[in-house]
Amino acid sequence: MNNAKTVVLLTGLTILMLLAGQALGGRGGMTMALIFACIMNIGAYWFSDKLVLKMYRARQISSSEFPKLHQIVRELTQYQGMPMPKLYIIPQEAPNAFATGRNPEHAAVAVTEGIMNLLTKEEISGVLAHELSHVKNRDILIGTIAATIAGAITFLASMARWAMLFGGMGGDDDDEGGSPLGLVVALIMMILAPIAAMLIQMAISRSREYLADEGGAKMCRNPLYLANALQKLQRGAQAVPLHVNPEISQVTSHMFIVNPLRGKGLAALFSTHPPLEDRVKRLEKMARTGIH
Repeated sequence: MNNAKTVVLLTGLTILMLLAGQALGGRGGMTMALIFACIMNIGAYWFSDKLVLKMYRARQISSSEFPKLHQIVRELTQYQGMPMPKLYIIPQEAPNAFATGRNPEHAAVAVTEGIMNLLTKEEISGVLAHELSHVKNRDILIGTIAATIAGAITFLASMARWAMLFGGMGGDDDDEGGSPLGLVVALIMMILAPIAAMLIQMAISRSREYLADEGGAKMCRNPLYLANALQKLQRGAQAVPLHVNPEISQVTSHMFIVNPLRGKGLAALFSTHPPLEDRVKRLEKMARTGIH
């Protein structure tokens, strides 16, 4: 279900890019924006894992330092036939975790010191299974594709604003000034397209979180491990915030198992995570009906 939802959302994002490209920059502008966004996001795809680990001062750990953690991950990866990822510890008491890496062969899983102190072995197993599910589902790649398209739309809107300042915007490539209707459409797209792209990108992120919850529950073979962990993590994240530059937190919040940024009401539309209560209810339903 969530895989199908991701496909639909990515298709909608692509259609939005085509419409925005034609309205704001024509075929030439759309191509330029896509090339620019691809270059930026390909770089992020290859190097963001090292950057984000450095941002959070994560340190790679050996099996002698954290034998329990290594044992849990080894058992989960062997059960799924996955390569063993590198494991990192983040020196913070805020309980949280994330996975990164461009594919299962180049993956890393990072946990905070706080999560090790808060959760039981079974709950840690649920959290790590969730993160490994992200790796197995190649969510970093899917997120990069969504970011590329959304970035192209935002770049197009920025180009259009500059073009408007210098007297040319909207219309086809061979219609320099554009018709009055074309200018109105371009103005509307300039304002709404980047917002719509961001909302769709956030919706894709939320659908992948649901999928990782489901996959993680199956991987650890008990949905309640993850459900109990999420409830503890929510309380822990509220009690002990993640200490990091707010700009870094804003950019990387989607990577964590629970959102370090809390949003309610309208702000929830822009959240990269589904409501935690919904995630827990789905996991509890899986526990009642059985894992399929």
